Parts: sequence; structure tokens; C-alpha cells
Amino acid sequence: MTDQILGFIGGSGLYELDFLENIKLLELSSPWGNPSDKIIEGLINENKIYFLPRHGKGHKLSPAGINYQANIDCLKQCGVTDIISLSAVGSLKENLKPGTFVIVDQFIDRTIQRKKSFFNEGIVAHVPMAEPTSKELMLLSKINLDFLKINNVIGGTYLAMEGPQFSTKAESNLYKTWGCDVIGMTNMPEAKLAREAEIRYCSISMVTDYDCWHPKHESVSLEMIIKTMKENTSKSKEFIKTISQEYYKDIDFSKDKTKNILDTSIITHHESWNKETEKKLNTILKRYKKDNI
Repeated sequence: MTDQILGFIGGSGLYELDFLENIKLLELSSPWGNPSDKIIEGLINENKIYFLPRHGKGHKLSPAGINYQANIDCLKQCGVTDIISLSAVGSLKENLKPGTFVIVDQFIDRTIQRKKSFFNEGIVAHVPMAEPTSKELMLLSKINLDFLKINNVIGGTYLAMEGPQFSTKAESNLYKTWGCDVIGMTNMPEAKLAREAEIRYCSISMVTDYDCWHPKHESVSLEMIIKTMKENTSKSKEFIKTISQEYYKDIDFSKDKTKNILDTSIITHHESWNKETEKKLNTILKRYKKDNI
């Protein structure tokens, strides 16, 4: 057994895990404010996992209203080393039908109102994002989705839009020409912040609709999303059960550099660090400072 700890972030429709044992509700806070809700700690066959509903229970937070910094910082406080994000998305490809789970490997960030970095005030870091998701977590997800006979595709580009309104037809068609596969509102800046926190990240995007580009399907509506979302939520819970057990077997993450990514990303000399920022970054920088200062 390693020091790996698995965390899940649940999107629209996925607000709790009723099958967990020894549940603890953790009321945490961060220097960036409070997370979306209490973080749930629990066991699946004696394997500890953490779960955070991204929008809060009852879906209280819009995509732009989510405190992504606090969410990632608090999961880091729990010791989480790996995040599997589950999100409802629209499809921009004919073959990605509603009900398909897309294991995303790329993002295009079109959000405009969100705080996208922990490193803004007196400590500067430039983390690489060429490969924003963990190949090992992607493969493990694929194996478990196949085992459950859940229709899935590995690889795809996620267009992160600001929302909360859905796309116009012009926007939807534009994103198709860019080669995007799915469209959603929440994986950015979540994936960027996870990288800065040295947490491996995997996105499972659950298709609910065809956005509004498809000439033979109705344009996306909340009613349409909710219908498919209920089916996807049931499948996602089964996925969480199975992958939580497989995750704690031996997985070779040695080729993934995320866990030490700050070693080659922080450019500000330590003697020039802003002390107040350093204090705020206590959880994020704990490993870095131990190994480098």
C-alpha cells in the first residue's frame, strides 16, 4: 500500500454517495474561503476515499460561483493525491451520444471570470499543462467502465465555457470546427489548480445532450439534461464503487511528474517570496518546502 489517496468531485446530479461506510462529514476551510460543501470521508471495502459535490448539495452554486481554489486546497488538506472528476457535458460529436462517458485528455479554457491560479501574489509558478490529465487514471477508468459495460470513449477535448447560459448555435458550431468533443462549464480552472496542487487529475465527462448544433435533435434544455443525468448518476456511482477498489492495488505512477511538478515550476526566488502568500499556500507548498528549502 502506498500513500496514494483517491478523491472524487461530483458534478450535476451527483451530490452524495449513499453506499459509503464509516462516513465522516469534514467541515474544512482554506485561505481562499470555504469549499462547495462538507467533504465526505468514507470507506468502500475498507478503502478510504473522499468526495466533494462541486455545486454543493441541492445544487446551490453556479459554475462561476464555485470556489475552485478552496475545493482543491481542502482536498489537498485531506491528503488526496488523485482526483477523478465527474461532470455532465454536452456532445459536439455525432458518435458521442447521450449516456456516453468520455475520458477527457485535453481542455480548451474559455472561462473568463474565475480565479485560475494559487500563484498570483508574490510567488510565481508556471506549471506545464500540455498533458493535463493522468494517463494512468484514464486507463484505470477505461478498464472499470468497460467492466461495468458503460459505453465510453477514451480521449477527447473538453471545451470549458463560462456559462451559466448554454451555447448559441454559432458558438456550438464554432467549437465543433475547433475539434472539440464535449462542452461543459466546470473542469476549468479545476484541472489547472489540481496541477498546481500536485494532484493527479482525471475527467469523466458524462454526455447528457447534443448541445444545440445537431439538426436532428432538440437544442439542449434543463429538462433534457435532467432526464439523462439521472441515468448517468446511477452509472457513475457504480463506477466509483469499482474504481475505488482497483485504485488501491499497485498502480505505477512513476512516469507522472505531477506529484513534484512545483520543483521545476516556481520561478520566484525563495528570499523574494511574499510572506503572506507563503502562509496562504501552506498546504500547497508543504511538500515543496520540505524537499527544496
